[in-house]
Amino acid sequence: MLSLFTTLLVAFSVSIFTIKFLLPLAPRIGLVDLPSDRKKHDGAIPLIGGISIFTGVLIASALFIEHSQLINLYLISSALLVFVGTMDDIYDLSVASRIVFQALVALIMVFGAGVYISDFGNVFSLGNLDIGAFGMIFTVLACLVAINAFNMIDGIDGLAGSMSIITLSSIVILNISAEKMSFAVLPLVVVVATVPFLFYNVSRRNPRGKKIFMGDAGSMFMGLTVMWLLSLGSQGESKSFQSVTALWIMAIPLMDMFAVMFRRAKAGASPFRADNGHLHHLLLKIGFSSRQTLFIISLIAIIFSLIGILGELYAIPEWIMMNSFIATFLIYVYLLINFSKQPNLVTN
Repeated sequence: MLSLFTTLLVAFSVSIFTIKFLLPLAPRIGLVDLPSDRKKHDGAIPLIGGISIFTGVLIASALFIEHSQLINLYLISSALLVFVGTMDDIYDLSVASRIVFQALVALIMVFGAGVYISDFGNVFSLGNLDIGAFGMIFTVLACLVAINAFNMIDGIDGLAGSMSIITLSSIVILNISAEKMSFAVLPLVVVVATVPFLFYNVSRRNPRGKKIFMGDAGSMFMGLTVMWLLSLGSQGESKSFQSVTALWIMAIPLMDMFAVMFRRAKAGASPFRADNGHLHHLLLKIGFSSRQTLFIISLIAIIFSLIGILGELYAIPEWIMMNSFIATFLIYVYLLINFSKQPNLVTN
């Protein structure tokens, strides 16, 4: 217990130190987010949240988590993705180049670490669905989905951080309930390393002029981390939870991304074209404040996660959980498309 406390304390402290160190440097190297038609904020905001979170995780993991090929490859692939995300934050890389780099990182996870999803369980009530080696291709695609889902949900203060904490905390709970404490340490470290970022991102007690954003480096790192941990936790004979449970605990980023991309494609626009039709945009247009919107979406995400966790704990049949998720997803898509018919699309 003392060792775990020390690990978490180091992750928290390093994350804070990194923020303080990078705050004056970010404007000098162009690592800032500037206001635009779509980005309504005051002044240039440093995009250093993701770097601070990763640095806290990196140092804590290197010093206190037992080294293994899995941990080492996770840290290497995360470092590569954070680097690419940082370059994107500074130079605004093209969609194609981002996807290529993300795919390369996913390949490290699948073929380097051997972490991939092939066993989906009895999700269609027709027996266990195992796609074998095709799971490698599926996992690369799923990794791209997760990375971009967390990247696209990052639209208002605290949202990407809150979604990450809710999903990662759910993974911690599921691993602990399955008596896999060793699998719970890494997600717990990431959660604790994220707390300082949230203070600088959303807290009213944060000193004026010291606000920061997560940046693409952070949102992509979170997506990769979530996918890595979900793949580890849902596969193998000693898995901590079923694959369908993973859908519920990252439901909001996943549903929002697919719903928005479907709406864009239906309107004849590129699925990757930035617009103001995400769930948080719609709630803001209805009249909720940014903080109220954050609270509402976080509450919905917590409810979805609880559904997944309770379904796991009470051993609700996987096909019921899957059909329930599909129904919820279709309702989400229908509501988002119908409520977003009026807003004008705004291109990046």
